[in-house]
Amino acid sequence: MSGTDRCGGLGIVRLRVRGNGRRAYHWRAVGAGIPPARALLGRVVLGAERLMALRNADVADLFDLLASLSELDGAIVHKVIAYRRAAEQFRSTAESVERIADEGRLTELPGVGKTIAAKVDEIRATGTMEALERLRAVYPDGVVQVMQVPGVGPKTAKRLLTELDVRDVDGLRAACEAGRLRDLKGLGAKRETAILEAIQAGGGPRKRVILLDHALDRAEMLVAALRSEPGCRAAEIAGSLRRRKGLIGDVDLVAASDDPAPLLERFAAHEGVQDVVALGDAKASVVLHDGLQVDLRVIDPAQWGSLLQHFTGSKAHNVALRERARDRGLSLSEHGFAPIAGGDPEPCASEEEVYARLGLDWIPPELREDQGEIEAAALGALPRLVTLKDIKGDLHAHSDASDGKATPTDMARAAQARGLDYLAITDHSHAVGMGIGLDPAETLANMRRVRKAAKALAKDGFRLLTGIEVDILPGGQLDLPDEVLEQLDWVVASAHGVRGQTGDELTRSMVAAIEHPHVDVIAHPTGRLLDGRAAYDVDVEALIAACTRTGTFLEVNANPRRLDLRPEHVRAAIAAGVGICISSDAHRPDGIDVLRYGVDTARRGWAQKADVVNALPWAKVEKRRKRGVAA
Repeated sequence: MSGTDRCGGLGIVRLRVRGNGRRAYHWRAVGAGIPPARALLGRVVLGAERLMALRNADVADLFDLLASLSELDGAIVHKVIAYRRAAEQFRSTAESVERIADEGRLTELPGVGKTIAAKVDEIRATGTMEALERLRAVYPDGVVQVMQVPGVGPKTAKRLLTELDVRDVDGLRAACEAGRLRDLKGLGAKRETAILEAIQAGGGPRKRVILLDHALDRAEMLVAALRSEPGCRAAEIAGSLRRRKGLIGDVDLVAASDDPAPLLERFAAHEGVQDVVALGDAKASVVLHDGLQVDLRVIDPAQWGSLLQHFTGSKAHNVALRERARDRGLSLSEHGFAPIAGGDPEPCASEEEVYARLGLDWIPPELREDQGEIEAAALGALPRLVTLKDIKGDLHAHSDASDGKATPTDMARAAQARGLDYLAITDHSHAVGMGIGLDPAETLANMRRVRKAAKALAKDGFRLLTGIEVDILPGGQLDLPDEVLEQLDWVVASAHGVRGQTGDELTRSMVAAIEHPHVDVIAHPTGRLLDGRAAYDVDVEALIAACTRTGTFLEVNANPRRLDLRPEHVRAAIAAGVGICISSDAHRPDGIDVLRYGVDTARRGWAQKADVVNALPWAKVEKRRKRGVAA
């Protein structure tokens, strides 16, 4: 390597490589918020018509950086949102953004207009954007990392830069340790301590995460392609994705074939693949256009069950199985069972055979975490897990009365098209902020609007319910008066932010809401966002105890960013006799499709059909909730 060029201090570094008398280039995104060890964007030869082979994830990184610096600079919120949406779109697009741009189709992508498309052209030509470089000349790269620390944000980060010359997270840590933040107006010692604790807990720049829905979409696309190949006898998702964990690292796929080489080669040549990391006789590793790494292992069909089981179970689950095999004088691996005393392994063609040889019932993938499932399988006592087909209705959805994107009728028709029998429209109350919530008069007006729509839908046997997602205020007071809440079919209560409360205070506020006679369910109880916000410091056990006492339900929010309750809390709630609602929290008609991820999460919490409230017809839901029990 002869050296490096940085394109005018730009966001993509060009590495010069000499070989065979020609110069070639690799391109790599660098800068604030961009992982320093990103894989190379691709190799191109000098003199080619295009200089860069851009990876979608790196284009997205630059738009995220532009959004962050624009927010720091005080740009109008719509511009920041546009950059964020463009980054999200580019990161999640399965096809190469460069190819789309070549074909003039960028503006066909949702959220990508002429202005965003022009900036993509800038990146392709220069490695950066003029607007981005103007901002980077003003703000150090490290300030973006500062604004990502919990409790800081763009306004505070700018103050810290201008008033305390805090340029990065290390500088922020030093300022906190020296007690310099507490003297700034509006901060104080309490917030200074919280920021320092967040840094010490690893709350600096957030690592990029792969959410369940994104990883599953890509994996299902590739598995479908594999299954269509004539030499493929079987193909399946494996690893943590098959167990339906909320956050995914790399994706593992497994396949069975009598002739692995052609199958691996065609997999590596799939149009969704950007880079081939490795290609061998039994395994291929590739990176997709969105930066997701996918590993494929191919094995003889006779070993299919052994391989699939091995690469699905968690480490703890597989260790427990190997110990059980050892008690029987056997060793267990992806190749099958072999005598400990020596000898060739005997493969298993199905997972059922693997578990049967260990005296166990087949264990659903979602339960393979060594949390009692092996003991239950040995006793024939595994739960019969809830399925998506069991869900009869959705009890948390929004319309265009608040921040939704469709009318109540459109939302209802979408639910009906997906086989549901009822839907509750639960728009926000006004304390949620951002100008999207409803005051008492608006709530009643929306109730009348929904009931009017419900009459037409009832002719088709569909039940459209009136409802609200009412905010829980400090002290447990609800954002709407009782005389409004009592008129609605369904009341969802939620805490949107801690509102300055300590963990104990927030817990008491939520318990008070649980005890309210008109509250049916507590939505997304811990408030976590998997791609950026930690759970509230709330005592979930206390919430479960209050729900048990009052008959209030707890929600499993199916939004892939939330998946809240977590599986362990689902299991604890079920054990305490609390009913679980699996809700989409949909804001547009296709948002109802996320119910599948809520079902996945509930299954990870050992939920059965009888544990899920909205697996019941609406008439039985009415009788099961506390208002129905009281009546």
